Amino acid sequence: MNVVIIQYNAGNIRSVDFALRRLGVEPVITSEPGVIRSADKVIFPGVGEAAGTMAHLMETGLDRLIPSLRQDFLGICLGMQLMCSSTEEGNVACLDIIPHRVKRFDTAGGLKVPHMGWNRLEITGGRLIDPSFEGEYMYFVHSYYVETGEYTSAAAVYGKPFSAVVERDNFYATQFHPEKSGKAGSRLLEKFLAL
Repeated sequence: MNVVIIQYNAGNIRSVDFALRRLGVEPVITSEPGVIRSADKVIFPGVGEAAGTMAHLMETGLDRLIPSLRQDFLGICLGMQLMCSSTEEGNVACLDIIPHRVKRFDTAGGLKVPHMGWNRLEITGGRLIDPSFEGEYMYFVHSYYVETGEYTSAAAVYGKPFSAVVERDNFYATQFHPEKSGKAGSRLLEKFLAL
């Protein structure tokens, strides 16, 4: 199986690479459009700041390439947020694959931001995330969240419910880091690879 991790100016690519290698997959890390288009599966991880990252995607043409892909595609953390319509982080338009908005957690009432640590999933269901994941704990690190909406297939609660997983057609995304979420995270990556 040909799995590509998209290389762009965001962190966390190596930990996803290691997680896939533990599952017996040797991914290719690249920003080369032809290699990305020919992949069986594409993963778009990220830790970083949205506005600068969107500017980089636009400079490299990845902002046009990514929405046009037809193979199974998985966004992780910042990757998920960049797949949405817009983000309050830098107030920028994003890739508009998932028509949800990204908002900053409200610190009123003493809520600590970033949301960091383990949180429980509440499943509404989809192809990637199914009822067998109900109640599983996944590892989150984020200051911004994707609102719940039509394409939410799992939620978590931090002050209020937010999208933990979204799914639309061949596009899937997790706000949590499956590569840092132990056995449940590995199981989710395996399920993505098996779609």
